[in-house]
Amino acid sequence: MRKAATTRPHAPHALPALLILIALSVTACAGAGGGGGAEPAAPSRPATEVSLDPADGAKDVKPDAPLTARVDHGRLTALTVTGPDGKQAEGTLKDGAFTPKDGLAVDTAYKVRATAGSQDGKETVSESAFRTLAPSKEQTETVTVLPAGGTTVGVGQPLSLTFDHEVKDKAAVERRLKVTTNNGTEGSWGWLTETLTGKDRVDWRPKEYWKPGTQVTLDAPLSGVATGSGRYLTKSYSTSATIGQSRMAKVDITSHEMTVEHDGQVVRSIPITAGDPAKTPTWSGKMPLMSKEGTIRMKASSVGLTGYDQQVQKSMRLTVSGTYAHQAEWAEGYIGSANRSHGCIGMKPADATWFYDQAQIGDVFDVTGGKETVAAGNGFGEWNLTWEAWQKLSAVK
Repeated sequence: MRKAATTRPHAPHALPALLILIALSVTACAGAGGGGGAEPAAPSRPATEVSLDPADGAKDVKPDAPLTARVDHGRLTALTVTGPDGKQAEGTLKDGAFTPKDGLAVDTAYKVRATAGSQDGKETVSESAFRTLAPSKEQTETVTVLPAGGTTVGVGQPLSLTFDHEVKDKAAVERRLKVTTNNGTEGSWGWLTETLTGKDRVDWRPKEYWKPGTQVTLDAPLSGVATGSGRYLTKSYSTSATIGQSRMAKVDITSHEMTVEHDGQVVRSIPITAGDPAKTPTWSGKMPLMSKEGTIRMKASSVGLTGYDQQVQKSMRLTVSGTYAHQAEWAEGYIGSANRSHGCIGMKPADATWFYDQAQIGDVFDVTGGKETVAAGNGFGEWNLTWEAWQKLSAVK
């Protein structure tokens, strides 16, 4: 028994060596792809990839189209669109799509930069460049803007933009329009269909007549805005004006008299003749002076009538449909006593000359005693609407 016991102390020394040898052998096998008890290495993560649409170098991209970024093995964290002036386009980024706030400019180069984050916190940046559509003549929408820049206008003159074709997305246009005044004048945009021409027009009218001395500026960065039917606005517009002295012409058709007021004070009473009430009555209502046209040829056929074709002096347009205030020397026998015109307001030569020389675009003719009130789109007839009714004509609620 003692002999067997004396040999046991050697076992504890030999066993660890054997275990180390086995462990090394297993490790070597695992490193070579064999099995064993060690944990497998973590699989490598796929690289994050970003695909942009429009693709790099794309041309004729619609300026109102969304820009998209598809991200594989990660998520989109930022996307910027930069124009040639270095400014970033405003817009919203949602579900991998960037939608410009009001569209991009036409025929313009843009750069896109998209940033995506991977699962392990690394960033991937993808960049591209593209050019927006250059509309053809048939795709181009043009605009007439009033008043002309740098002019002095009357207290009834609205800011006005008239479009050559129908505007289907009126809100997209209106959101681009910005009016600034030096005294915080309250006003609103309103959309009208112009009488006779049928054109769409948007005017900015103050709540009340302008305060004399007001300085007003319109900024209309409209390039790239889609108006509908495949048409785009291709230019940006701006204009500014100063509001001059308050000048009102109060026309009483029944008494055949026009009372002229400057800053609320009567400066002259002028005898007039207006439209024949049975045949060609004059409109009632507020009609700001649209334009001073001087000597023009008036033809009855141009407004669907018969009976006259003559040169007229000191002509001042009040409506699109052809209502004027003008000199009417051929009607001196009626001026001040009867209404015998074809719808216009006629004056004696001396009175017409005096009025024409001091009149400014936007001066208000306030006519009473005529037929029904002039339509809002027939000239600047929006002043015949209440403030509440006018505000409802805005496309942006």
